[in-house]
Amino acid sequence: MEAILERLFESPRLFLFQRQIQQVLDAEEARRARFIATMTEAEKVEFINGEVVVHSPVKLQHNEANHNLLVMLSTYVRANGLGLVGFEKLLISLTRNDYEPDICFFRREKADTFSPSQMRFPAPDFIAEVLSESTAHNDRGVKFDDYAAHGVAEYWIIDPEAEIVEQYLLDGDEYRLLLKVATGVLTSRAVPGFEIPVRAIFDADVNLAALRQVLG
Repeated sequence: MEAILERLFESPRLFLFQRQIQQVLDAEEARRARFIATMTEAEKVEFINGEVVVHSPVKLQHNEANHNLLVMLSTYVRANGLGLVGFEKLLISLTRNDYEPDICFFRREKADTFSPSQMRFPAPDFIAEVLSESTAHNDRGVKFDDYAAHGVAEYWIIDPEAEIVEQYLLDGDEYRLLLKVATGVLTSRAVPGFEIPVRAIFDADVNLAALRQVLG
């Protein structure tokens, strides 16, 4: 990124580039305003790089992995008064794009500033995305870069087909892969004390046992 910016700053065409970029951003912001004004709670949609992305229904394995993690995380966060867990329809509005992550977590100091009628939210502290064929490119691409650029401290990418979890931690303004695992234990850094077996995301029996431990 720094090398690209350095070349731009040294170019005699810098001012022309600036004008072209601003024109693109102005047009994009107008489309974004229409998106915000017309979106409904019935749709699962995102605004990414100027385009409205409508999501299709998910496979059962995606739904189960998402639900298993959501139940454990939300139960743990509520039991310990740590903040707020959002899922699917919670709209995260970043500088350029609007996303509806599968699961996200806001620390209490941030969550306490939200109002009951709020519909757009800032960057959370933790995000988990469950891959599907239609979303994997963005989950590993623009979202990966955007979440890091906006300070999301921890990002989990969950592959429900391979039953693998990738745990990324923010290092400066980029993500560093900490773990890529199918078994063992996942210990969150952004959600204090949250530790679960990897298999609890994919196996209903392991999930129930882990949930009982969280409640116990």
